[in-house]
Amino acid sequence: MSEAFDAVEIIGAKRDKKELSDPQIDWIINAYTKGVVADEQMSALLMAILLNGMNSREISRWTDAMIASGERMEWSMLDRKTVDKHSTGGVGDKITLPLAPLVAACGGAVPQLSGRGLGHTGGTLDKLESIPGWRASLTNAEMLEVLKSCGAVICAAGAGLAPADKKLYALRDVTGTVQAIPLIASSIMSKKIAEGTSALVLDVKTGSGAFMSDPKKASELARVMVDLGTRAGVKTRALVTAMDVPLGLTAGNALEVRETIEVLAGGGPSDVVELTLVLAREMLDAAGIKPLMDPADALKNGAAMDSWKAMIRAQGGDVDAKLPVAKENISIVADKDGTLSSMDAMSVGIAAWRLGAGRSKQGEKVSFGAGIEIHAKPGAQVKKGDLIYTLHADESDRFARAESALENSFVISQDGSVADRLPLIIEKIEG
Repeated sequence: MSEAFDAVEIIGAKRDKKELSDPQIDWIINAYTKGVVADEQMSALLMAILLNGMNSREISRWTDAMIASGERMEWSMLDRKTVDKHSTGGVGDKITLPLAPLVAACGGAVPQLSGRGLGHTGGTLDKLESIPGWRASLTNAEMLEVLKSCGAVICAAGAGLAPADKKLYALRDVTGTVQAIPLIASSIMSKKIAEGTSALVLDVKTGSGAFMSDPKKASELARVMVDLGTRAGVKTRALVTAMDVPLGLTAGNALEVRETIEVLAGGGPSDVVELTLVLAREMLDAAGIKPLMDPADALKNGAAMDSWKAMIRAQGGDVDAKLPVAKENISIVADKDGTLSSMDAMSVGIAAWRLGAGRSKQGEKVSFGAGIEIHAKPGAQVKKGDLIYTLHADESDRFARAESALENSFVISQDGSVADRLPLIIEKIEG
């Protein structure tokens, strides 16, 4: 590879708040992916980007260079239009699980490449791996077969997809540069554009339990990602949605699969059902798909459940097997009568992680049965001794640290007041 540029010059340019040229960006991503640029040099550049930002041309070129580091997937041989959804993650956010089969039941094809959890937000693949036999790793040929037969597939991204992102993601994690909007946007969108879907709906979470807790920052991230998708020829739109309170009534792998099955059976918590339906309608509309039926009907008449079972079976999962249950559980109850005024999503997420539902470093095993059941949400009337949470773990020594995370996670008011909450859908951004 010709040494067309010098890494130190590129770092210096961004340190001094200069724009990087297209050839500089192409070179540094390629050189870093091939090991020519060292981790410490790329770390310095990432910090300069975090501090000094990038304009839309730079972000777009950075994203293109990451896509060019690997393969692009192709779905033109399908007889359905493809559409995908990406969530920036939160506590109890199991929406991908019922959403992919629901959109398939309505006539879409959903090639959903998902990830594993790190820290307090759960990973879609970890949740699905709690189903006995289910496989996350599929070849491109297997992915295509599942899509043809079921209309939806949820699996891990192969090593060939945006390999630059894998290296950069690991480096951002250990250098305090995760929060940089240009780096978040290019990481998400390089994979989603390389995935080859024709339309994409982004669910950008905000509130205490989200990666972007400030709604203004979440909106900025959403706009940058919509712009990247649109420039790349993918019909992209974003919803900024609430993550101040946990989504649904569970946080933890098998617990969230159980809740997903309740939603697909026509029940489940109202906030999970509402967001699933909103996103399903957005996905079908963005892709220009004339739905075979309304998504609400597909939940009621069993069509979405049939899609789910077909998809799980196609990836080796046993839909009739019992889901894992943690060995131990304890209860946390209300200490007085009153109205549950507020509940902090981040505290619940950290507690679920400490119970074993999440991992503190890449490659750690998670406990499939661990997590939290939530028995009351803000606005509910509670009496002293009523259940608020049930905590599940395989090792009882995990309970103390989880309980400490939950110490101030909810407030009971005696005057009937309920704290202000974010609306479920805060903003919609279209390309």
